[in-house]
Amino acid sequence: MEIRQLRYFLTVAEELHFGRAAERLHIVQSAVSQQLRRLERELGTELFARSTRSVRLTEAGHRLLPYAREMLALQARAREALDELRAERAATVRLGTSSGLGARLDAILAAFTRTAGRAQLELVTGSTDERLAKVRAGDLDATLLRGERTDPGLEFLPLWQDALMAALPAGHPLAARETVEMSALAGLPLRISPPARNPALHDLILRSCRAAGHEPVLGPEFTNAQDTLAAIGYAATPSWTVFYAPHADQLPVPGVVFRPLRNPQPLIRTYLAVRPDPPSPGLRTLIDACNAAAGEGS
Repeated sequence: MEIRQLRYFLTVAEELHFGRAAERLHIVQSAVSQQLRRLERELGTELFARSTRSVRLTEAGHRLLPYAREMLALQARAREALDELRAERAATVRLGTSSGLGARLDAILAAFTRTAGRAQLELVTGSTDERLAKVRAGDLDATLLRGERTDPGLEFLPLWQDALMAALPAGHPLAARETVEMSALAGLPLRISPPARNPALHDLILRSCRAAGHEPVLGPEFTNAQDTLAAIGYAATPSWTVFYAPHADQLPVPGVVFRPLRNPQPLIRTYLAVRPDPPSPGLRTLIDACNAAAGEGS
């Protein structure tokens, strides 16, 4: 028993005329007759009494009628439910994020919520390469990333620049300064993520150290914020690392202080990576929210 057969049956039952039913269904009359004959064979009974002058429902047809209406109504409700789901998905903007955004991400969420209407913002984490691949594939609408990249399949919209802060042991002499010159860090082991994990940050810090006249001494790798800061605050051997300023502002850690870096001052730009297609309304709202967040932080 097929849904279309029930639809044909219901239409003929309402019209009691095969020709008018075919017109309503926008198909030829022979197709209606053929499908109803198949339905009758499957059910093992005639649903219509046919003559050259009239068509009427048999007792079996009368019995089937309310069930046919119920099944077609269920189909309509199922379609409505799926249409609502598609509309919700279309109104959901999926944004790739990374750690260390701090107050910048809060500002994006606030700006998006103010103007998004029914659209919702879903945040997705992952490595930079994973997030960029998802944007290219359409699994993400956009992703935030730091450092300049080139990719023929993506467009990179510049947003803001963040300064970097040195995380130092609270008892170290450099912690007493309001700012720390890059040259003063010569010889102090640097805990930093490997280039494969964060190439933009790794390259920027090494360039800044070299511009200040020294080659950084690399200490243990940066693992995660909690463990690395604990090691800096309490390890017997002093070391340092860097945090993006918006992230550092949210990380009060006993035993560790954050100080701005200068000479040179390392600055890293954040971009929004999108596909080079006309943006959907939801993505346009996200782009505007990111630009608003950039303006608030400048």
